[in-house]
Amino acid sequence: MRKKMSAPLELYCWKGEWGLPSVDSDCLTVLAYAKFAGAPLKVHKIANPWRSPTGSLPALKTSEDGSLSQPHKIIIHLRKQKYNADYDLSAKEGADTLAFISLLEEKLLPALIYAFWVDSKNYVEVTRRWYAENIPFPLNFYLPTRMHSHALDRLRLVRGDSGLEPGDEAEKELYRDAYECMTLLSQRLGTQKFFFGDFPSSLDAYVFGQLAPLLKVKLPNCKLQQHLKSLDNLCHYCSHILDLYFQNEASDGPARKAPTPREDGSDFDNEPHKRRNQFLSVLVALGAMVGYAFLTGIVSIQRSDPHNALHGRRAPQLAGDEVDDEDGE
Repeated sequence: MRKKMSAPLELYCWKGEWGLPSVDSDCLTVLAYAKFAGAPLKVHKIANPWRSPTGSLPALKTSEDGSLSQPHKIIIHLRKQKYNADYDLSAKEGADTLAFISLLEEKLLPALIYAFWVDSKNYVEVTRRWYAENIPFPLNFYLPTRMHSHALDRLRLVRGDSGLEPGDEAEKELYRDAYECMTLLSQRLGTQKFFFGDFPSSLDAYVFGQLAPLLKVKLPNCKLQQHLKSLDNLCHYCSHILDLYFQNEASDGPARKAPTPREDGSDFDNEPHKRRNQFLSVLVALGAMVGYAFLTGIVSIQRSDPHNALHGRRAPQLAGDEVDDEDGE
């Protein structure tokens, strides 16, 4: 028996595109796990992380533990509420789940970050463009750049290499590990519906969250995508989960118009962070305008000699200097 909750949990996540319920891997992982475990969530699909209770996405608002971010923390909380997609797994299957999730984080995740955030063509034409077009003004001038920086930091952290730089050698190494990981996942899945039989588990949520964007997003540089599409059972696996659990939630529409604050039907004007978000938005806009003014030369800073200014004397002129003063000799 699942425990009844006094109020539905609220999940804030990135909105969807390309036939996905969300464009973000972490959000997809949490959404999938909640579906698999039968957790009754009230989902807010948004395009401004500052409208979430944690300032990041995904975020889960709870009555017991406040607000949580990061997929593993959200999944742990759902398990505490008796929404456990791994309830029927054996001890060996539980150990296999931990091993495969570690493999995903070590081998596949770095390549995905590289493909979406570091590869210049993919980043400029797809990733940055989507976020810039969907995040509301003026945050769309600031957040994509900050997210890009965080993605690079995350890549270096996962790889354990603070000096990692984009380039052909880094790409080959990352993609080689990802190819091996996807091939191993394909072999482990075989002809099964899910990794442990007929019912999905947390491992399925993590695998789906990482593979679905790679399968559905149209990338101009698609080496990693091509390898995934060569593994028919993994492609069918992702499509099966989308059709079975997200048939009415996937978004295929063009991403051209930034969402309004009430686009998802929820009243964000009553959120406790509204004043903070407004203040930060004004600061970002002001900073952008001041920076533009300095870069274009509208505003400049001129230095003067304080000694000469004090005594009312001009600084000595060098030969050839022009003096804009008709009374000067």
